[in-house]
Parts: sequence; C-alpha cells; structure tokens
Amino acid sequence: MTYLALPSVPWQLTGNHWLAIPCIHPADGAIHAVSMLHRGARAAVEFAGDAGFVDGTGAALLRPVVEIDGAVHALARGTMGWERVAQWLPTFTCTLGDIVVRGTVFAPHGRDADVAGAVYAVGVENRGTRSRRVVVRMEGSLGHRQLRVRTARPAEDSPRVARSANDLVLLEGSAQPGLVALAVGADGAADVDVQGTSFSLTRALDVAGGENVQAAFYLAAGPERDGAEATVAVLRRRGWRALLAGTRDALQQLEQSTGSDGIDRLINRNLLFAYFYGVARAIDDAHYYLVRTRAPWHGAGVTVRDWDALMWTLPAVQLADAGLARELLLRMCELHAYAPGQGVHYFDGTMFESGFALEGVAAYPIAVDRYIRDTGDGAIVDEPAIGDALYLASEDIKDRRDSRVPLYSTDVTPSGAPAAQPFTLHANAAVAQALDVLRRTLDEQTAREIEDPAAVRAALRRHFAPDRDLKGRLYAAIDLAGQMSLDDEPSASAFWLPMYEALDRQDSLFRRTVKVIPPAHESLVRQIARLVGPDTRVVLEWLRRAPLHDGVAAELVDEQGLARANGGDAALSGLLAATAWYAVHALGVKV
Repeated sequence: MTYLALPSVPWQLTGNHWLAIPCIHPADGAIHAVSMLHRGARAAVEFAGDAGFVDGTGAALLRPVVEIDGAVHALARGTMGWERVAQWLPTFTCTLGDIVVRGTVFAPHGRDADVAGAVYAVGVENRGTRSRRVVVRMEGSLGHRQLRVRTARPAEDSPRVARSANDLVLLEGSAQPGLVALAVGADGAADVDVQGTSFSLTRALDVAGGENVQAAFYLAAGPERDGAEATVAVLRRRGWRALLAGTRDALQQLEQSTGSDGIDRLINRNLLFAYFYGVARAIDDAHYYLVRTRAPWHGAGVTVRDWDALMWTLPAVQLADAGLARELLLRMCELHAYAPGQGVHYFDGTMFESGFALEGVAAYPIAVDRYIRDTGDGAIVDEPAIGDALYLASEDIKDRRDSRVPLYSTDVTPSGAPAAQPFTLHANAAVAQALDVLRRTLDEQTAREIEDPAAVRAALRRHFAPDRDLKGRLYAAIDLAGQMSLDDEPSASAFWLPMYEALDRQDSLFRRTVKVIPPAHESLVRQIARLVGPDTRVVLEWLRRAPLHDGVAAELVDEQGLARANGGDAALSGLLAATAWYAVHALGVKV
C-alpha cells in the first residue's frame, strides 16, 4: 500500500452516492473539486479548478463572492465559522459588517432527493436598518480534469466551458464522447458570463433592514451535457429548500444513538463518511459499487478488497440502512465472488492485483450470516448470487485445507502484506466461523462434507500454542513444520478472535495473547481491534478524544490519534463506527 501525505488544507467535505465533494475550503467556502465514479473507466472522474486542488492551490472550481452596495467583500476576510448539520452538511456563517452571510453545501439524499447533483445555498441577513444591495456571485474555473484509480491521470483533451440556451454553465471535455459533464445554474434569474474556461453566475438581491434573503446555485452531473442540464431542471423543480429538508430527514434516520454525545459523534461521523465515501453510484450505469474510499488523498483509491468491503464498510451501512446493505451484499456477490479472496479488484470486479487472502473467502459467508442475524432477512439466501457465492467460498476454503490437519493456508493478510507463515491465526479463526455458516446454509449433502468448525478451533489451540505453557500465548502464524511468528499483523490481529467465536473475551489464553501485543497507535485498525479486547473502555475513550482526520479514520495516526497518512479512509471509518457501536451495545461499555 502506498501511503499518501495528508492535504495541507483542513478541508470540509460532503457528498451523496453520486457526487463526492471532498474539497470545500474552510477559509472562503470555495469548492476546489468534485468527484464522480464512472463504471466504463473503472475510475473516479474528478473536475477541479486546478491540478493542485488537493492542497488548495490555484483557482477554485466554484467560489462564492459577495458584493455589498458595489463593494466586493472577500469571505476569507470575515470571521467564518463552520459547523456540520447532522454530522454531514457543512455550514458556515460569515459576518461582514451588518451583513451576515450563511452558506450550506449539500448533495441531496433520500427517497425523493436522490439526484446526481449538489446545492450551494447562500443566505444574506441584513442586521442594519437601511436596505442594502447585495450581489451573490458564484464564479469558477474548469482548469483540470483527471481520472483516478489509485493515482491521478490528467484528461488528455482540453476542458470546455460553454453557456447553454437555458442560462446554464456547462463544464465538459472537448473529446466526444466524454465521460462526465457538469452543469451549473442558479435558482432564479442570473447573469451568466463565460470567458474561456472561467465563468460566473450572478444574483442581485435587495435586502431590507432586518430581512433575510436566500439564493442558491445548483451543480449537476451527467454522462454528457444534456443529462447534466436535465438534472439541473430536476433540482430546480424540486427546489433547494425541499431538497435540504428531505436530506436532513434522511440523514437523521441514519444516525445511531448510544446515550453518550461524544461516542455518538464518533460513530455517526464515521458511519456517514463510510456510507457516502465507501459506497458510490456510477454516473454511467447508476449501479452501486463499494470502494475503499472516494477521498483523493488515500493510496488505495477506488480499488476494493473483499474483506474491506464486506467486513469493514458493509457492517456500518447495515446499522443505518438495511435496504442498501442488502443491495450492496448482492452486488459484491455478483461482481466479486467469482474469485473470492483472490486479491484487490477494480470496483466493477475486474482483477487489479492478485494475492490470495483466505479471509477474503471467509468474508462472504460471514457477511451473509451477519446480515441475516441483524435484519432477519433469511430469504436473501434464495438469491442466486448469494447461493453461488457461498458454494464458491466453500470450494475455495476446501482447496486450502492442509492434508493432515484441519487448518487452512493463505498467501497474504487482509492488508495484502505477505503472510509470515502459511497458516495464520486470524485467517483460520475467520474460516472456522465461515464453515459454521456454510454447514447451516448449504444443501444437506454439501453441508455434510464441510469440515467441522469445532475441529478447526481445536486445531487452533493445539497448533498455535503447542508448548502447553500455562502462561503461553498463541502464535500469529505457523507453517506446521516448526516455524512460527509472534508478530501480530494489524489487519489480522488476534484481538478479533472473539468476534469469530474462536475464543471467549474472558478466556485466559486470549487475554495472555493480546496482553503482550504492543499498542501500535500508529495503526488505527489495530486500535479499533482493541475494542474487542480487555481494555475496551480505555480504547473507546481514546477514540472519542482522537482528532483522527477531521474526525474520520486515517490508516496511520500518531499516539494522540492525529492522522499522519492515508486520511479519509472510508472503509476503515465503517469498521470504526460498527465496532464502536458493538462495544457499547453488545459489550455494554460506557464512557
């Protein structure tokens, strides 16, 4: 895995399943980039004002400008304060003398608001006594377009900005057919100006003393310019106020409650980030796809591993939206289960990097069982894609069994790192639970041929702690020929054993094993795993206070929990949200 440095700007971000808006500048409210997923390109397509958008350099894609009685006031010079509505909608307040400007950026979400677009709403309050002429202008520049799987590739054709017959600004590439087009419009009559690749839309407002007036600008995406224009028409017809209200209601339905405000913020911030940045709808086919993250400053980009999708992202989505979780589980089985655990994939299922991880195979039956347990939807096993995935997983697990001992080999860990020895503790614990599920879900004849999971769990104790030392611990990996490793790999930590019913949390062997594992604060995934161990309360308190990457997960953090690299990890945010929820609701831990 490549570790990318964090952006130099503490970006505000938001989005829906269609559009990711990761770069909203906290100083002036400018949007520097938007991102869409494109199935045909197997990549994220990103529009920006400048190639250096991640670090806030160059022109913005969209920048709000306020003019009061003919004088332009830079929002960056005012006192701009930010807050998040429902942990997801960035909202600012900026005071310019007796004029207060409030802005909200949101991408509509909800049953009646699922649109490939976003809204930038600006409110102007006149706290003075005399009427003021306030001009709200949205200006911008299309200076850069790129495709990104893990690394960015600039578009080879030149950007094109044009004014449509409907007074919209159209942003696209000059080559045809293009991948994505954007359209920008206002909620009312606006003066539209296009100069090369720069543009502006201007709304003039007369604001009486004590009055509050609003204006809004719409940003819409489509596979080409006509589709983007049509989406702006949909946004205008529904109205930004109704869209905002519907989005707030939908977000509130996703929120989880633990009884602790601090833990609720931790869980909901990461849950929503995983929900929108780990799951996307492709602009060209409208289907859902799971990715590692849509944030452009993470080395994994929009590739995906079975384990990350099924065991990290899906549990968080399942907490908030069982319907979407069902659809995502089916999509994973349809697209990726033809070769379970074989490595990293493009989000459409095409192989990206081979490397067999046994956990990736076990993830399918475990994820199906957890979905049924949490939702009561046992009928999902009748879906052909689910059945095929379970049978394929059963066959692949069987092929990895040692000829003498009921233990199973792997090539790499869930992170993709080479396994220290062929038989790892974590993988075999996951396989034991997977076998338990398969014996209960496959047909009677096939189920009889599946290894008894009790035999696998007994083999774990026998072969991973062979010295019979009453004060001994479990090895992390062995080769069944006398070689072993004690190094606890963060993505395959022994802390997770109780989750797979391999050992009880109170088991003395488990507690001795995890007691000597170093804290390794730099690996957030291991810190999350420690929530299942004996120090749950301490770890939960640490996570509650950790700044992370603006409150969401980063792959690498320091001892205080401040992100160091690969920030904006949506899949890891899902694991954090789901495990913290489990610690409170299932383990009964309170902070």
